[in-house]
Amino acid sequence: MKTVAAEALHRRLGGTDEIALLDVREQGVHLQGHPFFASSAPLSRLEAMIPALVPRRATPIVLFDDGGAHALAETAAARLAAWGYSDVAILAGGLAAWRAAGFEAFSGINVPSKAFGEFVEHHYRTPRIPAAELKALRDSGTKMVILDSRPFEEYRRMSIPGGIDAPGAELAFRVHDQAPDPDTLVVVNCAGRTRSIIGAQSLINAGIPNKVVALKDGTMGWELAGFQCDHGARHRAPPPSPEGAAAARAAAARVAKRFRVKFATRAQAQAWLRDPARTTYFFDVRSPEEYAAGHIAGTRHAPGGQLVQSTDEYCAVKNARIVLADPERVRAVMTASWLVQLGWRDVFVLTPEGRDGFSGWPVARGKPQGAAAYGAIAGGLPAWRTIAPEDWYRRMRGQSDFAAIDFATSLHYRERHVPYAWWAVRARLAEAKTFVFNPRALLLTSEDGVLARLAAPEAAALWPNAEIAVLAGGNAAWFAAELPIEKGLDRATTTNDDVWYKPYDHPADALKQHMQSYLDWEVALVEQIKRDPTIRFEAFD
Repeated sequence: MKTVAAEALHRRLGGTDEIALLDVREQGVHLQGHPFFASSAPLSRLEAMIPALVPRRATPIVLFDDGGAHALAETAAARLAAWGYSDVAILAGGLAAWRAAGFEAFSGINVPSKAFGEFVEHHYRTPRIPAAELKALRDSGTKMVILDSRPFEEYRRMSIPGGIDAPGAELAFRVHDQAPDPDTLVVVNCAGRTRSIIGAQSLINAGIPNKVVALKDGTMGWELAGFQCDHGARHRAPPPSPEGAAAARAAAARVAKRFRVKFATRAQAQAWLRDPARTTYFFDVRSPEEYAAGHIAGTRHAPGGQLVQSTDEYCAVKNARIVLADPERVRAVMTASWLVQLGWRDVFVLTPEGRDGFSGWPVARGKPQGAAAYGAIAGGLPAWRTIAPEDWYRRMRGQSDFAAIDFATSLHYRERHVPYAWWAVRARLAEAKTFVFNPRALLLTSEDGVLARLAAPEAAALWPNAEIAVLAGGNAAWFAAELPIEKGLDRATTTNDDVWYKPYDHPADALKQHMQSYLDWEVALVEQIKRDPTIRFEAFD
């Protein structure tokens, strides 16, 4: 295995050549500490994540784990080599060596975007409003509109009373109809800080005549101030009127000029996508509904606000090229303006052609794929015997030597799972042998069944005498069949540090403590990034 020393890696991260730094530990371990430019790519889900994270197989990749005896990086390197990745190295000594060399390790997830949000607030002095002041203005009848900059599902979970969902880059596209009166105060919120700050500053950069403020600390700040959030709200900002769209396009043109946004023709983008020597990410930054109705085949759905919020989940290759598609240009221009300031030098907005903007491109339809969706499987999906949920339910009843293992995230498993199923992390499957002892029949399942199929050969090696089957359709099919379920984490086979537990995912009695800790962490990032010379955000006056 080729290795790279921490000092050499640090120099490469400060350069202009392409490099992907991947943390192959579980996401919940990743958030405890990692280099600034690392993307989380757990060994457990590597086949499903790597095609989108690192699409070009000649890209230089450096893998790391904690440097202990688990050898996760070595296993990941062997798999990547088998899948055709030709330039893979391992950080010698792992994270422990990185720390020992005196380099910064950042806690949390989406660190580049979170730190950038704090940088934006400090540099541009983005105006903000505390929860108590907002509540007083609302009670006094002040004319205002509250725009929630998160995706709809996050907004539905908890929102400021009266808030309207307008995610990320949609703010500048839809605000003109939501606040046509210049005297209307526009308040932008998210759950914490980053998307509130970026959203509010986006509207200020777009030059809308209204006063714009970010809600300090978002819904967390609202609840910490003693106020109640709404749950299950369904107020969405509709697509803009012709007049609103025209105003949005004019605003985007001003933003493009100020932030030196670059544009690319169809011919240029197609040439870049064929270029074997350079990575090009191709994102559609519109709403999920627009993407599903028709998009350029091969584009990945990355709503503008979420792309800025979590660049490490979409673009693992530092110094890669990025092309953004949006026939209206507004969402793409707003997104590009922020990516440029984040330090991405080669960001381009695709120049639309034809009535629908996609002339000359193959067009596909269908629901968008999320940041870690199974768009492709490196190495292919192994063939394995499956069993329908109803058939397993009939077979397992009353059988003491039947067992099941669920590879869903611990959060999803905790919420609901197949009865009597053990929860396991695929990369730690050997730990489950202590709990799942010599079954005659063993069922494997996961959210949609894909991860279970990937794990099936590994389970067969650990339980050679068991009849192993994969639940057809995974947990989604079990729940759709309305079969019995269980809840809780009582049957866990390992530590539940596989994913990030957001503040709202913790028990009610610890909720406020986790909210405050999270907000304190975000604020502290602006000082920590000053200690890492490889971090270079670009500010515009």
